[in-house]
Amino acid sequence: MSAILELERIDVYYGRIQALRAVSLHVDEGEIVTLIGANGAGKTTTLRAISGLTPASGGQVRLRGEGVTHLQAEDIVVKGVGHAPEGRRIFSRMTVMENLALGAYIRRDGATRADLDRVFSLFPRLKERQRQLGGTLSGGEQQMLCIGRALMSRPKVLLLDEPSLGLAPLMVDTIFQVIRDINQEGTTVLLVEQNALKALGVANRGYVLETGRIVKEGTSRALMDSPDVQRAYLGI
Repeated sequence: MSAILELERIDVYYGRIQALRAVSLHVDEGEIVTLIGANGAGKTTTLRAISGLTPASGGQVRLRGEGVTHLQAEDIVVKGVGHAPEGRRIFSRMTVMENLALGAYIRRDGATRADLDRVFSLFPRLKERQRQLGGTLSGGEQQMLCIGRALMSRPKVLLLDEPSLGLAPLMVDTIFQVIRDINQEGTTVLLVEQNALKALGVANRGYVLETGRIVKEGTSRALMDSPDVQRAYLGI
């Protein structure tokens, strides 16, 4: 498999504080790759650097070999990166349908009906609530809407930031099954997730991020078997 997404020695600063230090990783086409680490390790910043929301001050981000490091966020969406951010960030005063339509705002092909059908197939509850205001949805439904909105841009790579945060266990299981389904339908996924056991259970490979640096990488099985990972992130 060839890499669809590559980060090479990415640095990110917030003012004088360095949040990422020479972060390098790759995601091959068709994979689910997870990035795990403690709160404040730099996981969200890594996704924001990829999608252009927090520009990198050093290093390179490449999508299918093409440099996208210094592109604007909307141009990176056009190139094929979808981002479902932490905290959902839906438009609470807009309906489900209006939120999903905004996810397709960069599309120029007009052929969004199939993508809408795909979202409703993955999330039947959204179809039932398509005229409901986003702010009146449950937390799990808002997470579905956040992911569905990202899928409406028809991304080659989907960035998921803490999709299970704050959800009931049954809804967490539903979200992770949907992640599998999205991947099996052909979308590559880079997953940031506090629930390391769930993340490694769905991913092909993973990276461990500590204080802005990649400190370990490997297959999901190898990371789950690592005493360091077990002790720090799996509660074993």
